[in-house]
Formats: sequence, structure tokens, C-alpha cells
Amino acid sequence: MENLMDLLNTQMSGGLMDQLSRQIGAPQQQTQSAVDGIFGAVLNGLSKNVSSPQGANALMGALDRDHDGSILDDLAGFLGGQKSPNNTNMMNGAGILKHVLGNSQGGMVDAVSKNSGLDSAKIGQLLMTLAPMIMGVIGKTKSQNNLNSGGLADLISGSAKTVNQSSAIGNIFTSILDKNGDGNVIDDIAKSGIKSLFGRLFGRK
Repeated sequence: MENLMDLLNTQMSGGLMDQLSRQIGAPQQQTQSAVDGIFGAVLNGLSKNVSSPQGANALMGALDRDHDGSILDDLAGFLGGQKSPNNTNMMNGAGILKHVLGNSQGGMVDAVSKNSGLDSAKIGQLLMTLAPMIMGVIGKTKSQNNLNSGGLADLISGSAKTVNQSSAIGNIFTSILDKNGDGNVIDDIAKSGIKSLFGRLFGRK
């Protein structure tokens, strides 16, 4: 099974990166850097959530309900606004981000902005555009490989680990959550309520 980061980057081929660059009015190289940062940060966030069986099961439910991967059938059309989904939750990027990143969204935007050189408004636009695609890739991969909640958790956590080991991208999310600068994100995750935010997205109360 491929790494999720590889699968996400594969979706950016065929002119999609150029399309996104035009949409936000930015050079393609900077857009690429921002996209990589967003992918890495979201995968790290998902990895934290699926570290518990409850979180993994909740994500399974969200994927089954709203993110079956059909967005990938015409990704350029969906992301460009030329095509509308039957299930509006599939494209609710703002809603996804509200629950996935919560209070960390601003810090993540600032970090990716600094890393890529793009202003925060462009990063925010990319975030809302890419969030549905990320969920769609994960949903399609789950279905194609007939993954149960444990397999899904392994896929996401393994993908996040690879991101963190391969480049500085993974450090973006870690640095945001490690608010007190002690190098330990576990206490900061608890304080920021990231798991509860994920829970609301994935159907947990």
C-alpha cells in the first residue's frame, strides 16, 4: 500500500498544481511548498486522532458518510467550482478545517505561510480547497484496500511518520502544538482539545 503523502501528491499531477496556483494568484513553486506543508500538517493531526480506537472508528464513520473518494473522479472540476457534489458535506472545506484544526488553524496557517513565502490569505484559501481532497484520498484508499479501523490508523500514522522523517514539513504541525516549547506535544494536545475537535467532526460527542 502506498503512503498517503505519495497518493496526495499524485493527485496534484496533470496540471492541478498549476490550476491551484492560478486560483490563488501565486507562483507554482510557492504553491507546491504550501501544499506540501498543508498535507503534512493534516496527516499529523489525523494521526493524533486515530491513535485511539474510538478516534479511528469515528473517522471510519465520517469517511463512509461523506468522503467515499468520488471527489477524485473530477478533482479539477470540484476544486475549481465547476462541478457540485451530490453530498455537500464532501466539499465543506471550512467545516472540515474548523473541527480538524480548531484553535490551531491560525498557527498552522502562519507556519505554512512562513515556510512557503505565501501570505496567510492564500494559505487559508488553499486549506479550504484541499481539505475535501485529503479526506477523499483517505476514503478511497480505505475502500480500495478494504481497511478496518486498525488498518486505517496504521496507514495514517505510518504516513505521518514518513512525512516527519523525510523533511521539515512535519515539524510545522509539531511546532504549532508544542506551545510551551518543551518539545513534548502530548500535554499541549490535551490542553488544546484537538481530540475533542476531531471527535465533533467524526461524530463523537
